[in-house]
Amino acid sequence: MILHFYKYQGTGNDFVILDNREGIFDHLTHAQIHFLCDRRFGIGADGLMLLNNTPDYDFKMVYYNADGKESSMCGNGGRCLVKFAFHQGIIRTSYHFIAVDGEHEAEIDEQGIVRLKMLDVLTVEEVHGDSVLDTGSPHYVKDVNDLVHYDVFNKGREIRNDDKFEADGINVNFVEQLSDDEIMVRTYERGVEDETLSCGTGVTASAIVHFHNECGFNDVRVSTRGGRLSVEFDRNSNGSFSNIWLCGPAEKVFEGQIILPE
Repeated sequence: MILHFYKYQGTGNDFVILDNREGIFDHLTHAQIHFLCDRRFGIGADGLMLLNNTPDYDFKMVYYNADGKESSMCGNGGRCLVKFAFHQGIIRTSYHFIAVDGEHEAEIDEQGIVRLKMLDVLTVEEVHGDSVLDTGSPHYVKDVNDLVHYDVFNKGREIRNDDKFEADGINVNFVEQLSDDEIMVRTYERGVEDETLSCGTGVTASAIVHFHNECGFNDVRVSTRGGRLSVEFDRNSNGSFSNIWLCGPAEKVFEGQIILPE
């Protein structure tokens, strides 16, 4: 089978995207998805997404990790899929789509920056002195010093496979505070089982933990190995977080064809 694909990236978090509005890719196997995401034998990506039709929404987002398994929400993936939808002729002032974690809104500004509204965060749990929260995917957030030289792979794998998280896995974010409203983040992602250049839900989780206003509007700038993002949100008096927007670039890299193994 010859498959036509598209490759997009958001701050170095890269994805294979398939236009599945006619349902022709509904039956991809885990092995086929893993092959497409393989950086040596396939196209190479952190994950694969399908753009699907669905009633009452502009589109449906279906996301698979590089291991071939369907996964929880991917923030950078969502931003890339919005830009892909735009390039495929789904032109909107404001997008309204559905993903595995529920409904999302999105916008594309004049500079091509994609703003994606994330789900509200009601609680932040303390574990081993660090923070655990769900921003559409589960995240562990740990503050460290000298993040540039930190052993993200081994330390991240250790936490991801901790007895508390081993069954379902967890994404692990290491954060260095640069100023009151700016942080640096490096993330070890489950499903990829390695550090990625950027993780949208991880950046969101890290920014929420590092709010600079006790109540009201926060705008946290975030540096990742793949580029810069920002997270805007409201911190409420009860400690919850709402109106969360992940903002940053999303770009087409290339498109092509590949022979898909049976």
